[in-house]
Amino acid sequence: MPTCVDICAEVVAGSAAWLGKGLSCVCAQRRESDVRLSFDLTPSQEECLQRLQNRIDVAYDSSMSEHQDALKALWKASFPEEELVGLISEQWKEMGWQGKDPSTDFRGGGFISLENLLYFARKFPEVFQDLLHKREGDRALWEYPFAVAGVNITFMLIQMLDLEAVKPRTLVGATFLKLLVENESAFDLLFSITFKLMDHQWLSMRASYMDFNAVMKATRRQLEREILQEDVTRVEDLPSYSLLVGQQPSNCKI
Repeated sequence: MPTCVDICAEVVAGSAAWLGKGLSCVCAQRRESDVRLSFDLTPSQEECLQRLQNRIDVAYDSSMSEHQDALKALWKASFPEEELVGLISEQWKEMGWQGKDPSTDFRGGGFISLENLLYFARKFPEVFQDLLHKREGDRALWEYPFAVAGVNITFMLIQMLDLEAVKPRTLVGATFLKLLVENESAFDLLFSITFKLMDHQWLSMRASYMDFNAVMKATRRQLEREILQEDVTRVEDLPSYSLLVGQQPSNCKI
């Protein structure tokens, strides 16, 4: 009888195949309901967007010491009691990378996806550990791989917020830039919120491995609704932020 590992290996056959499928289904396809407009930006919004785009443009480079150090830091934050053997090691599978070399999974999200994970691990260590070890809820037999899911989330947010455009062409993207001016860590914080929201959706939908795309789509729809709420002026105002900090969300209809 095939094990979960065997089945997962078949699904993700080929380097970053599972990630690629997820991105294609969840984010890259333009929906008919998407409205493409053009929004003028203030000088401060332009500056913040440019700095964020500069981060997005950086590909993960395993030969750069800065990138190596960030990956080591992520391991230490994830498994503080377990010494890392090397940057290429079977140990990485414990975190939910597809193979023993995490660099092959960063293609979809770039270096910023590693920065997002590291920010999450340092800013919200208890929540990060809960999600990494799948401690909460009635979990499926076949769970989503934690680290690769994080890279998917980074890519989804970049697409949802239209961050690679010269200026936003969606209301959600334009609204996010207002939040970014208030807090330059807004994207990293939104990543953390999204990861927790995605896991919340996962449990609510009683999802299993092959349901990941459906969960991501539901997560994206929820985020879009929340960002466009009139009373949201900071990322912390998003109803789903309550999930991240352990409060009962008051107006988060999931």
